Amino acid sequence: MIRVLSVLLVLALPLPALAQPSLVILVRHAERDTAPARDPVISVAGRARAEALRVALANAGIGSVVTTQYQRTRLTAGPLLDSLKLSPITVAAASPVSSHAESVAAAVRARPAGEVVLVVGHSNTIPAIIAALGGPRLPDLCDSEYSKLFLLEFSGPGAPRFVQASHGAPDAPDAGGCQRTMSR
Repeated sequence: MIRVLSVLLVLALPLPALAQPSLVILVRHAERDTAPARDPVISVAGRARAEALRVALANAGIGSVVTTQYQRTRLTAGPLLDSLKLSPITVAAASPVSSHAESVAAAVRARPAGEVVLVVGHSNTIPAIIAALGGPRLPDLCDSEYSKLFLLEFSGPGAPRFVQASHGAPDAPDAGGCQRTMSR
């Protein structure tokens, strides 16, 4: 009887949260240049945005940075990586986007408990990664959206707290009339 009560008492205790980073910050790569066509670098405006990201996150306690294999994500993270003396974790962009998002989410979850992780992705991958990490479902970013910065704070069981902010220069109006809607 005592053994049964002991087991029931243990089962009634709250379970500790799974080991995971405490904060995940997600951004799209900075403004891209037109060359090289298959893997463009970032433009002058993109380099300014990458520097603004470094300044914005200089004291955020970043412990890991996740990028894709593309130059624009690595160059966006570059100033911050250099200042923190970190090397990026590369998760190859792949199709379908949902598989890539799950791979990035797994890489993030593999980081030590309490760590702050920066993810630099693409207009169509950042919303999918946010959802894969338990955040809200968002539409793909518009072509002209580079300033958005998304935060997922993990402080206990349940969905993470979601915050949207911005960094660097404001985005230019979208010439294509991109419509944004947010749903959970």
